[in-house]
Amino acid sequence: MKQKKTARNQSRKESPVENTTVRSENKTQGNSFFSWILVLGLLGAWLSVGVVWFDIVDYNSVADVLGGVYDADGDGDFDVQDAKVLLGLTGKPVLVASRDKPLEEKDSTPHTPHVVTSSAEPSIEESRPAGTVPPESVHKSAPTPESTPEKTELTEEPAEQSKSEKEAKAKKPKLLNKFDKTIKSEINSAKKLRKKGKVEESLQAFEDLVQKFPHSPRCRYGKAQAEDDLAEKKRSNEMLLKAVNTYREVAELPDVPPDLIKATLKRRADRQQFLGRTRGSLATLEKLVQIFPEDISLKNDLGVAHLLLGDNKSAKQIYEEVLASAPRDGFAKVHYGFILKSENKIAESIPYLREGLESGEPGTDDGRFYFHLGDALQRVGDSSAYDWYEAGHQRGHFASLWQRSLYNVQGLRAQPWWTAEQTGYTDLVKVLERNWLTIRDEALSVLDSNSGQFLPEDENLREKGDWGQFTLWQQGRKVASSCRSVPKTCALMERFPETTGCKRGQIKFSVMQPGTHVWPHTGPTNCRLRMHLGLVIPSKGCRIRCTNQTREWKEGKVLIFDDSFEHEVWQEAEIYRLIFIVDVWHPELTQLQRQTLSPI
Repeated sequence: MKQKKTARNQSRKESPVENTTVRSENKTQGNSFFSWILVLGLLGAWLSVGVVWFDIVDYNSVADVLGGVYDADGDGDFDVQDAKVLLGLTGKPVLVASRDKPLEEKDSTPHTPHVVTSSAEPSIEESRPAGTVPPESVHKSAPTPESTPEKTELTEEPAEQSKSEKEAKAKKPKLLNKFDKTIKSEINSAKKLRKKGKVEESLQAFEDLVQKFPHSPRCRYGKAQAEDDLAEKKRSNEMLLKAVNTYREVAELPDVPPDLIKATLKRRADRQQFLGRTRGSLATLEKLVQIFPEDISLKNDLGVAHLLLGDNKSAKQIYEEVLASAPRDGFAKVHYGFILKSENKIAESIPYLREGLESGEPGTDDGRFYFHLGDALQRVGDSSAYDWYEAGHQRGHFASLWQRSLYNVQGLRAQPWWTAEQTGYTDLVKVLERNWLTIRDEALSVLDSNSGQFLPEDENLREKGDWGQFTLWQQGRKVASSCRSVPKTCALMERFPETTGCKRGQIKFSVMQPGTHVWPHTGPTNCRLRMHLGLVIPSKGCRIRCTNQTREWKEGKVLIFDDSFEHEVWQEAEIYRLIFIVDVWHPELTQLQRQTLSPI
């Protein structure tokens, strides 16, 4: 055996040419095989080109064969575009569900509904999608700008899906009834035009189908979608109203598939809300909840609709029902916590706001919830408030840990304290300081003759004490009845449009009695600066903190600060403190911005 093995080895050693030939043949076979793969690959590429450009494949027939088992583009039914994805000719899109409605600004301001809460605090508007868990570290004391805690990195973590949610995601919505299946090719042709951006042609095609098949829900739904698209393209509210009415017509037709009813009415409610028809949107959502009582998301949307109308009581009842059946629902938790906070149930609101934000569910990552959770924690003496403020900053809701206004224009100079020279409003400051005695005397005449004209602060900013205000201008509008009581002061102010025309500010007298403490808080916008003219200032015991700098008022002198930064006030003197508050536009705002920004 050993001899045979040795012989074989010798044979190998003695035949180098033969061995080289064998290796060469093997290599040639490998190269040939690779060449064939390359040729086939090139043929496949050209075949794909032919498929796309010369319509070699009949996509509609592919769709018919598959029978609607593959919804690649997420539009609710199988069509030509789905067939292309299935054949590998286009990529499957990633669909992101969103409750978002674009704001005038992040950079601008949404309309604020009449929610019962502090006007200096943000109120519910629309909820925004997200999914992060805030940091868990706790800072033991309020940080200073120089010692701001390092940003804790927030990691994106998808919320766990329940079994029912996964099943709902896997289940393809059925938008076609039996009749619509028989005219599917015609529907797909009209829909194809819409997907190609040929909105007018698509609308005409669907209008023709509606005339031809007036009882077809899917044809009418396609018409509504095309009208919706055309309204957006032309920025036409009139066209959008047509779409809203057509959506209603879809739901009223006989034999409408439940999934189509849901899709239709949800879109109708959204478009009504966009148009400012909040009560109409509420009625549509109420109808949806009646039809689909088990759908938690619809109840959550209905709760928001009530909040937008200022009906906190009805919203609270809805969220209590949701949490009774789905106690871990993060969306319901943050909104329920918000309502409790607006009722001044501070401690009770904290777990709902915190757990809702920690859930990371869509609709919970909203600056208002970070704002109110941090504020609630501050009021119960919990320094972890600054963790949540920092988390809100990291999420892009706040400009910084200290500057937490939510209605902002980006790029404006941001600093807590200002000088008159820095603002550019030196003439206004000089007039205020030169005429401070006249202004003081008029304020005292109102305060002494009829203190009832000074109304109690109603923004829920006081921990304790008495704080009254007498307003002359509000949101750029003159309060004529007030100015009749202090005519000289108002005459002085009317010379300065930077303050009387400040739609995001006020001009008012403020009187604060001994024993008053104002919670740390921030104003709603970075678009204004606030001037305080001292009128009656006790020798000691009155001070104001903005970020980590504390100052005192002086009679006849103006203090200027940006109230979008956190500030706090103490009145521990033996007599009252009286000041004159004058808000002015941020000096870096353009004239166009001052004209077009919405009031606050």
